[in-house]
Amino acid sequence: MKNLKGKIVFITGASSGIGKAAAHKFAKAGADIIISARRFERIKHLAEDIKSKCGVNVYPFRLDVRNYKDVKKKINELPEKWKKIEILLNNAGLSRGLNKIQDGVLKDWEEMIDTNIKGLLYVTKEIIPLMLKNNSGHIINIGSIAGHDVYPGGNVYCATKFAVDALTKSMRYDLNGTCIKVSTVDPGLLESEFSIVRFHGDKQKAGKVYEGVVPLTPDDAADAVLYVAARNDNVVIAEIILMPKAQAGTMLLNRKT
Repeated sequence: MKNLKGKIVFITGASSGIGKAAAHKFAKAGADIIISARRFERIKHLAEDIKSKCGVNVYPFRLDVRNYKDVKKKINELPEKWKKIEILLNNAGLSRGLNKIQDGVLKDWEEMIDTNIKGLLYVTKEIIPLMLKNNSGHIINIGSIAGHDVYPGGNVYCATKFAVDALTKSMRYDLNGTCIKVSTVDPGLLESEFSIVRFHGDKQKAGKVYEGVVPLTPDDAADAVLYVAARNDNVVIAEIILMPKAQAGTMLLNRKT
């Protein structure tokens, strides 16, 4: 098991859900944390909370992964000591709507593609050279079971997560022989702000997604991320798929009523 104390972990989309939970997990393991998100006030408070509880160094900054110029500028402007990034957690992602393909909203499609695919690519492109320079690195992408199977209304969201799966595998090929490991953690039904975002803030509609089911929590996914990150240097956990006990796949949930 690798000692993560003093390692630098860069987390995107850290303002809530899996990203926030992972920031706490890594900090408890002694890692120093770079946290980024669009909602700066949230990550500012998160940084203060982590520092007070864990005594590690935390560097928060606002980042919109959809904007390549912003990504490049912000990463280039990191203080030199923070550029020794050991672990990149590509967590920023979202879903919008649950419309059939013929009723899809173009704005929703573009936001999912820009965040889930292009955002992951933009950040990864800027971090890989730093890892190669430091001769050490691990890229962990947050995927989804929606990247392995589809469901009605999931169309473009599922397509973006299939893309994350393909990109993860492609990265592993392209980076083979370098110092960088590549992994993915793919959760099933997990209760966070995901459904609230999907339904554009409609909490009542979002709540129905989890009715009669005990879903995964962000902590469950963050535990898996930490496990992947803490393996010995020669060990790559290529993929973890985790689901709540009530779920057998994207289309089968045993709901207790």
